Amino acid sequence: MGEQTKLPRWRGFNLLEMFTTGSDGNWQEDDFRWIADWGFDFVRLPLCYTLWIEGDDVYKLHEPGLAKVDRAVELGRKHHIHVNLAFHRGPGYSVNRERQEPFSLWKEQAALDAFCFHWRTFARRYNGIPSSQVSFNLINEPASPGADMTREDHARVVRTATAAIRKVDPDRLIIADGVDWATTPCPELADLGIAQSCRAYTPHTLTHYKAEWVDSAGWPAPTWPSAEWNRQKLEAHYRPWAELAKQGVGVHCGEGGAYNKTPHPVVLAWLRDALEILTGHHIGYAIWNFRGSFGILDSDRADVAYEGFHGHHLDRKLLSLLQEL
Repeated sequence: MGEQTKLPRWRGFNLLEMFTTGSDGNWQEDDFRWIADWGFDFVRLPLCYTLWIEGDDVYKLHEPGLAKVDRAVELGRKHHIHVNLAFHRGPGYSVNRERQEPFSLWKEQAALDAFCFHWRTFARRYNGIPSSQVSFNLINEPASPGADMTREDHARVVRTATAAIRKVDPDRLIIADGVDWATTPCPELADLGIAQSCRAYTPHTLTHYKAEWVDSAGWPAPTWPSAEWNRQKLEAHYRPWAELAKQGVGVHCGEGGAYNKTPHPVVLAWLRDALEILTGHHIGYAIWNFRGSFGILDSDRADVAYEGFHGHHLDRKLLSLLQEL
C-alpha cells in the first residue's frame, strides 16, 4: 500500500460562503478560529465564478467579489490554516444544477480560454503567498468520461490550465480532482507535477441517504458494514489512490462525510474506517461541511444530543472522531 508523501496530511473542512450563484461571500472569522482551535489546519473554499463577474460577461471582473476571496485567504493566513481555492463552478462546468453554463469547458475553446483567464487572475492575485498557505483546486468533480467529456478532454483542460497558472505563478500548488466525480484517479497526469483529490462519499447510498439533490428513492436504511460494503471493500476502493501516491503524486481528500439523514452511529462507524484507511496512506481530508448538514456544527440531525457552543449546536462525538484521525 502506497503512502502519500508529497503533501502534508492537511485536515479540515469545506466552507461554503461562495459555492453557489446565490452565495453572499460573508466568511465567518469564527469558523477559521474554531477550526484552528480544534487542531485542524485546512479549509477548502468551493467557489462560483459568477460571484466575481459583472452580469454574464466572463471577462468583466467584479472587484468586490474578488475582495471577498481575498478576505478568506487572509483569514486563513491569520489563523495558520491552509486555504485551498476550488472552482465549484468554473466557466463551462459545474456539478451544481442551479445554472446552465453557456458553453462546455471540455469541448469548447471559448470556455477553456475563460477558465484559464480566471485562474490566471487568482495566480496573479496571490503570487508571492507560499503554497504552504494557498493552493488551487482546478475544477470540482469532473463527471464520468463519456460523450460530454473524455479522459483526453479532461487531461487537456488540466494541462492547459496548469500551464496558464504556472506562467504567472510557477510554484503554485495545483490540485486536480479525479474523474467520475473525483472517485477515480488520473495516472495519465502523474508527469505534470500536480496533486490530485479524491472523495470520502463511498458508499454513496450511506453518505447521501435521503439527500434531496440525488435520486435516493428506494435506498435501504444504511448500516455499516452492510451486505454490499465493508472495510475491506473500502480499502480496495482507495487502492488506486495509493498506487497513484506510489508514483510520487500528492493526494488529498477534498470532500467527505455523510448527510444528516444517515443514522449517526452508522456515520461514526463508517467514517472511522474511511479515515483510518486514508490516514494509513497519509492522505488528509476536508469534511463537507463545517456548519450544516454534513458538519460538526448545526447539522440538524434528529439522533444527536448536541452540545451548546457559542450559539451553535456542536456534534461533540463527530468532532472527537475527527480530532482523533
